[in-house]
Amino acid sequence: MTDTDSAPPPEGTRPTESRDDVVVLFAGDSGDGMQLTGSQFTLATAHARNDLATLPDFPAEIRAPAGTLYGVSGFQLHFGSTPVLTPGDAVDLLVAMNPAALKVNLPRVRPGGAVLVNANAFGDRDLGLAGYDQNPLEDGTLDGYERHDVELTRLTHEALADTGLSKQEIDRAKNMFALGLALWLYTRPVEPARAWIRSKFSKVPAIRDANLRALDKGYHYGDVSESFVARYEVAPADLPPGTYRAITGNEALALGLVAASVKSGRDLFYGTYPITPASDVLHALAKYKSFGVRTVQAEDEIAAVGSAVGASFGGALGVTATSGPGMELKSEFMGLATMVELPLVVVDVQRAGPSTGMPTKTEQSDLLMALYGRNGDAPTPVLAPKTPGECFYAAFHAARIALRYMTPVVLLSDGYLGNGSEPWLVPDAAALPDIDVAFAEPDTAARAEDGAFLPYVRDEATLARGWAPPGTPGLEHRIGGLEKDARTGGVSYDPENHQRMTETRAEKVARIARDFPPVEVEGDPADDGAGDVLVVGWGSTYGAIKKAVASANADGLRVGHVHLRWLNPLSPGLEEAFGRYQHVLVPELNNGQLVRVLRDRFLVDAQSLAKVQGLPFQAREIEAAIRAMGEV
Repeated sequence: MTDTDSAPPPEGTRPTESRDDVVVLFAGDSGDGMQLTGSQFTLATAHARNDLATLPDFPAEIRAPAGTLYGVSGFQLHFGSTPVLTPGDAVDLLVAMNPAALKVNLPRVRPGGAVLVNANAFGDRDLGLAGYDQNPLEDGTLDGYERHDVELTRLTHEALADTGLSKQEIDRAKNMFALGLALWLYTRPVEPARAWIRSKFSKVPAIRDANLRALDKGYHYGDVSESFVARYEVAPADLPPGTYRAITGNEALALGLVAASVKSGRDLFYGTYPITPASDVLHALAKYKSFGVRTVQAEDEIAAVGSAVGASFGGALGVTATSGPGMELKSEFMGLATMVELPLVVVDVQRAGPSTGMPTKTEQSDLLMALYGRNGDAPTPVLAPKTPGECFYAAFHAARIALRYMTPVVLLSDGYLGNGSEPWLVPDAAALPDIDVAFAEPDTAARAEDGAFLPYVRDEATLARGWAPPGTPGLEHRIGGLEKDARTGGVSYDPENHQRMTETRAEKVARIARDFPPVEVEGDPADDGAGDVLVVGWGSTYGAIKKAVASANADGLRVGHVHLRWLNPLSPGLEEAFGRYQHVLVPELNNGQLVRVLRDRFLVDAQSLAKVQGLPFQAREIEAAIRAMGEV
C-alpha cells in the first residue's frame, strides 16, 4: 500500500442539514488517542472558518488501567457560525470508544443527541471494568438518543488487514477511522488531517499509509452506512478579517512572553520545573531560541524561580511558571524579588487542589495565595486572562508591568485556558507597544556625598528603582533579602526605615492602577441605577458569564457583567458600578475567594456562586443563579 492508494473522499450522497452550532465530544481510554482525534477535528474546523472553543479533559493518572472510569480521556469541541463563548453546555454527538467513556460522559449529551459507540468494545470484561451490571446497548440506557453502533475495531482491522501491521498497531488506527467518520458527518475538510498524518509519520511509511487509509475508510463509511440518514453543515463564522490560527492558552502565553522580550530588548530567561498543566509553556518557549529565549528545566520548583530571579538580577526578563503546588514552593523567592525590587513574571496555570489535588482538572483556587501567600507585607500585582487567545496579551502586559515597576507579577491562568483553544487573530507585531526599560546609568545615577551609587532612589512617577545589572562600572551595590536602607540599599534594621519601605512597596503596586482604564460593564450598564444583578468574574469564567448574562437580558432582566483582568490592584470604577445594581453575583471555580476580597475592599453584599468539580462553569448554571437572584 502507498500513500497514493488512498483516494480522496467522495463528495457525499446524503442530504445535508444546516446547524448554527454543534458540540462534539470524543471519549475513550487515554491510549485511544482522543486528544489527538479532537485536535485534528479542531484543526479541520478552523480550516472551515468556524468560531470554536475546546475543552480537553485528561485523566489524572499517567496510565490508568484500560477500561476504567478514571482512565477516561475526553476532548469536547463547540463550533459554530455564530460567536462561540464556551465548550458547550450539552453535547450533540458523543463518540464513545468503550463502556467507561459512555458511562462517564452520557449525562453530558442533550436529550435526543447522538451517541456513536464502538460496538466491539462492549464485552463482559469491558462492561465490568466500567461498573455496568447490564449492557447499556441492550437494556434501554440509550433510549431517547440517536444511536449509532459502529464496529470501529472490526472495520479498522478489515481495512488494514493486508498492511502487515501487528494487531496492536492496527488497533491504534481506529481513532483515525472515528475521526474520518466525524469529519464526514459534519462536512469538515479531511485534507488537514491527511497532511498532518503525512508529516507526523513521514519516517514510518507503513504507519503513515495505514492511518491515511483508516481515515479515508471512516469518511467513506459515513456515506455508505444506513445508520446515518443525513449529515450536517455549519456555515463559516463572520469573524473580523485577518490572519487566524487555532491556539491554546499555553501557546499564546509563550508567544506573549517572547513578544515582550523583543519589545523590551531584553533576553527572556525561563526557569521551570515540569508540572501539569503548565509544562506546555516550556515546550512552546523552547522553540524560540532564535529570539534570545533561554529555557532551563531545573531540578525543582525552588531552583526554577531562583534561577529566574538571578537572570533578572543579571539584566534579563526572568520568568517562571508552575501550578498550585509549585506556587507554594516559589513563595520565598517571590518575597526576595519583592525585597530587592527586580522584574519577575510568575505564571500559575491553576489546577484543582489542595496539595497535588486533581492534577489535570481546572480550578481557580490560587487567587488568595497569589494575593497574600508570602511572609510579611509583600504586595504583588496579579492579573488573569479570560480566554486562551487573551493569554498572549496578559503575558505581554505582565512583563511590561514587571519591567516598568521593577516588581514580581503573578499571571493566573488555569487548566481550561492553558489546554483549551480558540481561533486567534494574529496581532500585527509592529503595532504592539514598545516596552521602555529604566536602567540606572552610571553618569546619571543618584550618588551619595562620597560618590557611592544609591540603588533605591526612585522614579517619581512609578516609584521604581533603576535597574542596575551587576558588572556595570559605577553601579556596584549590595543586594539580598534583608531590609534595605531607603537610599543606599544597605542592610537596615531601623524601625522607621522599615515602615517607610513597606509603605513605599505597597504604594508602588497601587500606582500601577494609573495605567488601567475604568472597569467596563458589559450587558446592561444600568446607568440609571436600576440594574438587577451585576455579575463580577475573573479568568476563564468569562465565556460562560457572558452567555448567561446575554440570555438573562434577552428575557427582560437588567444584568451587567464586569470581568476583572487585574486582581491587584483593582481597576478604578468598580465601587461606582456596584452602586448601580441591587445584587452582586461572583461566580468562581473555587470555594469563594474573589468574593471575599470584594466584600473586604468595598463592604459590598456580594454573593458567591462556587463550583469546585474540576470542570468549567456551564452558562446555564450561572444563568439559573442570576434569575434566582434577580427575581428576589
